[in-house]
Order: sequence, then C-alpha cells, then structure tokens
Amino acid sequence: MTSIVINVGNTNVRFGLFEDDHCTTSWIINTKPYRTRDEFFVQFKILYQTYFVDVSKVDKIIIGSVVPQLTHDISSALYKIHGLEAVIVDRKTHSPVHHKSNQMGTDIYANLVAAHFLYPEKKKIILDFGTALTASCIDKDGEVLGVIIAPGIITSLNSLVKQTAQLPEIELTKPKSVLGHDTVSCMTSGMVYGFLGMVEGFIDRINEEVKDNCFVIATGGVSHVYQPLTNKIDVADKLHTLKGLYFLGKDK
Repeated sequence: MTSIVINVGNTNVRFGLFEDDHCTTSWIINTKPYRTRDEFFVQFKILYQTYFVDVSKVDKIIIGSVVPQLTHDISSALYKIHGLEAVIVDRKTHSPVHHKSNQMGTDIYANLVAAHFLYPEKKKIILDFGTALTASCIDKDGEVLGVIIAPGIITSLNSLVKQTAQLPEIELTKPKSVLGHDTVSCMTSGMVYGFLGMVEGFIDRINEEVKDNCFVIATGGVSHVYQPLTNKIDVADKLHTLKGLYFLGKDK
C-alpha cells in the first residue's frame, strides 16, 4: 500500500510518502501564508513532479492537523488530485495508546503512538522541537504518563528579535564556545545551550517522577541541532510524528 501522510503544523506542513510501513520520501512547505484550495492544488502538483510521486499508485491519504482552517483546504486539494477522501486522524482516533486528555494535540498524540509502536517494552520520552517545545511520556503498556508544553525555540527566538531594536536574526548552530564574544555568538549560545539545559532538565525530572531511565526520542524542526550536544537523547527522527500519523490511519 502507498500512502501520502500529511502533518499540518503551525509552522510547517510536512508530507511523507509511505510504501507499506516505510517513509521513502518527505518534503516540507511553510504553513503561512495560508493558501486556498486551488493554490494548494497547484503547489502539490509541482511537488509531486519534483519528488516523482506517481499519483495512480497512491491508495490512501492520511492527515493529522493542529490548524483546523487548513485541514479542509488541503484535503480538498488532494481529493482533486487523487479522487480519494482523506482519513483525518486526531486524539480521538483509536490506538493502543491510552490518554485521559480531551485537549491533547494531534501531533503529541501521534508522537506517543509512534513511540509505542517503534520502541516497545520500555518507557519513552518524546521531545518535539516544534512551534512549541513538548515533552511527552508513555509507558510500555501504552499509558500516557503526562506531557510538558513550553515555548518553542524558533518561536522564542523570533519573539526576542522582534521585541528588541538591535538584536539580529541568527541561525541555530552549535556555538564555538559557551561564552560569546559578539552579539550573534552570545545569542546563539543562549538559544542553544539555554534550551538544551531546559531539555536535559525535563528529561531528568521526568525520569525521577516515573522512577525509570526512559528511552528518549527527539523530533521536530531543530532537533538535529540539539541531539548531538547531549547524551540524554537516544535517537533523533524528523519523521517520527509522520510515522505516528501513519500508524493511526493505516487501518482506517
């Protein structure tokens, strides 16, 4: 079975082409500015040509979204291309993962589902470096132990730059040293090591609370910056959320 899986986030829309249970191709577009159905239709057609997607071979479309106003337009554009009704998954979609929240975001739920299927027999922490920085924890039986939501790294950086007159935009990379010697290096160290300290603190406190040494998965846009800087993250996987959406929708 060939499936197109779409994760509609507040910052980016990520697409994955799944051949059975494996994501073979992935691409990203910006969520903003919002587009119409016709604009999405044209953009999707171009991206399909770019990534050599054979429309005739796609059997299923799975969408998980935290931006309701885009869900209809994206699913309508894809219907116009494929003639397939999209399977919309959210926190109410049945899975072996058990949670008690009626407010859990689809992305967090998908992260938990992917962790449950991909890394069984252990407690897991999933760190999502997205528009918000989230840390969610699940046990080996699929019981959700809880979630932390904090301001996202890029969100915080954009706020810092916009609210100050002389601080420039910077690229998130590993600083050459902890102590900076100019504005850019000072800001880079603050954003990278400041949030790394927060992430490591989350992991330590969660492990203490659940009385275990959890397996830690990092995902999201800037996870690749932070994973090499700590031994507390076991694996980084930018496609982790997409895999969770796939597992939620594959049998629907």
